[in-house]
Amino acid sequence: MIKLLVLDVDGCLSDGGLTYSNDGIESKTFNVKDGLGITTWIKLGYQVAIITGRKSEIVKRRAKELGIQNLHQGIKDKDRVLKEIIDSLGLRMFEVGAIGDDLNDYNMLSLVGRSFTPANGVKDIRSLVDTTLVSRGGEGAVREMIEMIVDENDQREDFISVWTKG
Repeated sequence: MIKLLVLDVDGCLSDGGLTYSNDGIESKTFNVKDGLGITTWIKLGYQVAIITGRKSEIVKRRAKELGIQNLHQGIKDKDRVLKEIIDSLGLRMFEVGAIGDDLNDYNMLSLVGRSFTPANGVKDIRSLVDTTLVSRGGEGAVREMIEMIVDENDQREDFISVWTKG
């Protein structure tokens, strides 16, 4: 059973585009449905980690909004950080699901129990992962991954009841 989700940011949580203002301020767009899926996963008692190669205050803010406590930015060696996270949480690699879209995610994705890429992940990642999603990065791919895992774990009712129980 998957207990930890590991997320890449650019190309997975966002569409991979980088927008800069004249003042050099960066902006990203995140999908609200991805966010609700993440918060629901956490409310079910599971863990989420972000491991990203870039550093961004925007990502720090989004992780805080969603309740993601394992945030690792500016990481070149994602598989090393992944191993540190699972050791700290007392998990095993087969209990980890991860999503990535490009070559810097390759080693990390090759280690986990369940690997995913958005529809627009690069060719080498699409051929590596267990599942290429229908959704593109930044357009609900993370939510699609979460729902797939929830269904595989036969937890659909629990997932829905987070928001419907009175």
